Amino acid sequence: MVKRSVDRRDFLKGAAVTGAAALVPGTVAAAAEAPQAAPPAQAPATAPTPPRETDPAGGVEAITTDRPGGDFMVDILKSLNFEYIASNPGSSFRGIHESIINYGGNTMPEFITCCHEESSVAMAQAYFKAEGKPMAVLCHGTVGLQHAAMAIYNAYCDRVPVFILAGNTLDATMRRPGVEWAHSVQDAASMVRDFIKWDDNPGSLPHFAESAVRAYKIALTSPMMPVLVVIDGGLQEDPIPSEVASRLRVPKLTTATPPQGDSGAVAEAARLLVNAQNPVIVADRAARTPGAIAKLVELAEAIQAPVIDQHGRMNFPSKHPLNQSESAGQLIANADVILGLELTDFWGTVSAFRDALHRTSRSRIKAGTRLISITAVDLFSKSNFQDFQRYPEVDVAMAADAEATLPALTEACRKLVTDDRRRAFGERRQRLTEAHARAHAAART
Repeated sequence: MVKRSVDRRDFLKGAAVTGAAALVPGTVAAAAEAPQAAPPAQAPATAPTPPRETDPAGGVEAITTDRPGGDFMVDILKSLNFEYIASNPGSSFRGIHESIINYGGNTMPEFITCCHEESSVAMAQAYFKAEGKPMAVLCHGTVGLQHAAMAIYNAYCDRVPVFILAGNTLDATMRRPGVEWAHSVQDAASMVRDFIKWDDNPGSLPHFAESAVRAYKIALTSPMMPVLVVIDGGLQEDPIPSEVASRLRVPKLTTATPPQGDSGAVAEAARLLVNAQNPVIVADRAARTPGAIAKLVELAEAIQAPVIDQHGRMNFPSKHPLNQSESAGQLIANADVILGLELTDFWGTVSAFRDALHRTSRSRIKAGTRLISITAVDLFSKSNFQDFQRYPEVDVAMAADAEATLPALTEACRKLVTDDRRRAFGERRQRLTEAHARAHAAART
């Protein structure tokens, strides 16, 4: 980064001594040149008031240098192309906060001040679903991470990657007396480890570089989930030692290609779908990107099959005649082949559950109906927080990313379509188009 005209250490010293006015350009020098006021009259002796964490620092040594560890951390964040970093500011990450603003120029990432950690993480969750790329979040020690926990769990259940950095002071001899002890912990990630995908507690700046890049890659590997990197206060604030500076480098990021379904399983799924009399496609979290919508339309039109959108993502155009989401119950009951794409609850899709004094369940599908599942969730499961639903008994199970598998499945279907099947598909399309028009008219009425 370009060297600032005002030395960071002198600048923050002036800010600490003169208060908020010193933050206005030109006031540091003016404050230094102002005549000294006469000392005030001696006040009666009173017991000193213990300082609070929120009290402004008065005449203390600045806590930053021209090249603290937080600067290198910002270099890593910039290499990962984070556009924003949301936070309810806290002292446990004051070092990297200062580096984001003064060293990083508050761009890539831009610091977004939030009023609560839960809203910070929720903002990052929504950002990914709108933009298709992760957003970073900063959490303050034990209390900030506990506040964020509910939103982290939401993102985990929604299979959304959120990149979380949590401040901490691990070295007990370096903790300030008082509240900093309550905000520090031996194992910060333990509070949320059951509902994140990966975490680390780097012990050095080179370690942080690898952990941050690794966390980003893991978060974006299907199935996607939140990750956490704990950043020690000393690592952020201390000057970068010369022997460490020579080892600092930005690791190369290579994201993993989403896994596609096995070619044999894809061929079997295509055979079942093309030969089915009443195939149904059910999509929940199938569309990772806007491009997946077009891919799902191609598959549906290749076999003229109705699509039920369960709205875990925006999967299929609501005005398309093959969108039969409003007739889900009837379609499931009449289907002879059901293709589930990233279903949160395949069992619940094909089963009915009665919540009464004696809970009972029954199948909603006909005997002999074949079930095909394509979901990356089969690649990663945890046991404590059981959001994985009842075990589905399917006929073809592909532990793969549905969006990545759609093109191969569509091509395999097209190769199997004969003239007879094409005529049958045309008739089915006509029936579904009329049903869609009736449902649309009923909804308008």
